[in-house]
Order: sequence, then structure tokens, then C-alpha cells
Amino acid sequence: MTVAKDRLDALRAEIERRNPAQPEFHQAVREVLDTLAPVFAARPEYAESGLLERLLEPERQIIFRVPWTDDRGRVHVNRGYRVEFNSALGPYKGGLRFHPSVDIGVVKFLGFEQIFKNALTGLGIGGGKGGSDFDPHGKSDAEVMRFCQSFMTELYRHIGEHTDVPAGDIGVGGREIGYLFGQYRRITNRWEAGVLTGKGIGWGGSSIRPEATGYGSVLFAAEMLNVRGESLDGLTAVVSGSGNVALYTIEKLQQLGANPLTCSDSKGYVVDDKGIDLALLRQIKEVERGRVSEYAVRRGSSARFVPGGRVWEVPADVAFPSATQNELGADDARTLIENGVKAVSEGANMPTTPEAVHLFQAAGVAFGPGKAANAGGVAVSALEMAQNAGRVAWGRDRVEEELAGIMRSIHAVAHETAERYGTPGDYVAGANIAGFERVADAMLAQGII
Repeated sequence: MTVAKDRLDALRAEIERRNPAQPEFHQAVREVLDTLAPVFAARPEYAESGLLERLLEPERQIIFRVPWTDDRGRVHVNRGYRVEFNSALGPYKGGLRFHPSVDIGVVKFLGFEQIFKNALTGLGIGGGKGGSDFDPHGKSDAEVMRFCQSFMTELYRHIGEHTDVPAGDIGVGGREIGYLFGQYRRITNRWEAGVLTGKGIGWGGSSIRPEATGYGSVLFAAEMLNVRGESLDGLTAVVSGSGNVALYTIEKLQQLGANPLTCSDSKGYVVDDKGIDLALLRQIKEVERGRVSEYAVRRGSSARFVPGGRVWEVPADVAFPSATQNELGADDARTLIENGVKAVSEGANMPTTPEAVHLFQAAGVAFGPGKAANAGGVAVSALEMAQNAGRVAWGRDRVEEELAGIMRSIHAVAHETAERYGTPGDYVAGANIAGFERVADAMLAQGII
């Protein structure tokens, strides 16, 4: 075990040296490597094949210029990215993020996480991620369309239903997917529905794809509580964010009898003592594209807006970080623990800092890492690919049943793997190791490539 740990530490140092100024990628790699020593001790064939060195290096990294014009005719230039990380289990699969924070390190962290997340679903998809430092907020539909068309004019040559299948992420919703798909179809002169997921229901999309990430996060939390003899029914919840993941996390919590109290955006958070009015929040965020502060204005006396605040200040039984990476830190974790939180389920990608994760685990809080808890989105994306391949559309009930089964399976394999390697209840280790073993075995079978 000591030899394996020393080797993993040396590899981590080498990764950080070769990939400077990429803190998010370093963090994602460190979180995985810290759990793999027992695997390498038990299965030396992994070390002997140089497998981990290959796994940590993306198969392909693409960076390109994205010029576009605004409504006044001014030219802007953004940077586009696609990191095709690992295809041992299937075509690269992972979303596109349009946000000013996007750079190669962020995309690599997301793509690396995606390898294990996709493997945990048990479906035939590899890991990749992409995006741009373009900010769609405040842009007109015409400006967003011109940007998406320019972005796809380069990206199209690198993707395909058997090669790389992007989807949405932060800043990329149904509008952006529509513009991207239209440009792909225009350039290639073919209807290749499986090249993008997250499409509209009327033109190749899947039922409950918009809901899937939020639903899955709640379903995973329910499974974590279930093994402890508890349920979500009657519990209070804090949810961060107010985008797609947060909205459907709130919806599924309400369906299962829990009471979500909060939502947030970059300006602060709302707490509603009666529970979030989902119809009102959707009107403000999805229709009007407004701020959550407007919710408090319209909701009345039960709700208040806390500018610059953090939802983790609100006492609740369960917590769902559903906004962005590293949004829940050590101080937030201490506050949640003091307030008696029972479970934390990550709806976003790596939203909890390593220090906060350790605090939750030490306190006995059930902690669902993003690569397991938020895998519902990519799982339904893979189901969308299956429907596209057969030229069929499944009903909502069937897709939701498939999603529930996949989330139960992910929980079961993470739970069982943690026990098998001597860390019962540690979903971080269980998810990392289970995902790694599936990818590693496929890589060994396919030779050194």
C-alpha cells in the first residue's frame, strides 16, 4: 500500500508540473488519486501497464478562435475548447459550458470528472467536455445565434454520433443547443440527431432531459438516506443556484415530500419559510431571465432576499449544491454540520471543496459526490442517443423509470465498492474506484493506445 501511495503522489506532482495554472484540474486529479492506493495495491497490473499515466492525459485537446458580431456590427473574439479525454467505453460524451470562467483547466477538470461519471452509469459513453469563455447573459437571441453558429463552424469537424457527442452545461440550454444543431445540420447536410443531446422534444430530444440532473441528485440523496433507514419525506432542504439543475432539484424534492427553502444566483440568495414557489421561480428564471431577488419581491412576507449571502447559512436537513465548482467551503460545511445536516448531494460538478468534503465525512454526514450524484443528466443524454439511433421517442414514464434505475445502480455500485475496499459509507472512494475499474479494464483489454 505504501509503495502504491508513493507512486500516486509522484504522479500527482508530475501532473501538476506538466499542467501549470490549472487549479481545478489539479483538484479533480488529486481527489481521484487520493482514493486509488488500495486499488493499485490489489491490482498491480494497472501500474505495470502505465494505465494511469494514459488516463490522466487527454486523448485530444482542441482550442479554437470564435469570432462573432454583435447587434451593432462590432466584432468579438472568444476562445472555444473541446477536450476529448477518454473513449475506452464509447464516444466522448460531455457538455458545453459558455461562461466567462471557462479556460482549458476548467474544461479538463470537467472532462476528467466526466470519464468516471459516465462509466458509473453503466452505459457505453466515454468522457469529454467543452465550451467557451463567451457569456450569453445580456446577449440578444440573434447575438447568441451568431456566436453558436461560429462556434459550431469549427467544432463540427471534431464531433459525430460515433465520435464525440456534446450536450449542454452552464450557459448552454435548449436555445443554444438548437442553434448549434442547426448549424451542424447546415454544414454537414445530414440529419444526424445523435450528434448533440439536450435537443427539443419535437426534433430528437428525450423526455425529462432538462430535469434529469436535478432529479438524479435528489434520487441519489434518497438512496443514501434509505440505507440509513430514513427518507426525504418531511425534511427541509437548502438548494444553491437557480438554473436548470436547481429548478428540477427543487421539483423532485417537492415530489418526494421534502421542503426546499432556498435558491440563489451570483447576487445572493432567497430563503422562503413556506418553501420555494416553483411556478413563480420558473417564471422569473426561465421566462423572464431575471434575478432571484425578484422572487422575494413578488412572493411576499414568507420570502426574503439576502444580498451577497450564502444559502448554507440556512438550517436544513439536506443540502444540494447545484450551482458551480467550489461553492461550498469549509466554513459552510461547519455551519451545515452545526445545524444538523444529514446528507449532502452534489448537483453541480465539484461544488464542494476538499476540506469541506473531509468535514462532512468526519461528521458522519452522507456525502454524494458529483460524479455519482449528478450523473442523471448524462445518463438521460445516453438514453437520448439510444432513442436517436432507433428513430424512436420513449414516453416520459419510461425515461423516468430508466433514470431511477440508473441512479439506484450508481448508488449500489459506489456503496458496495466502498465496502469492498474497506471504506464503508465513503461514496467518494466508492464512486472513484468503481468508475476507474470500469474504464481501466476496458483500456487494458484494448492495448496501449
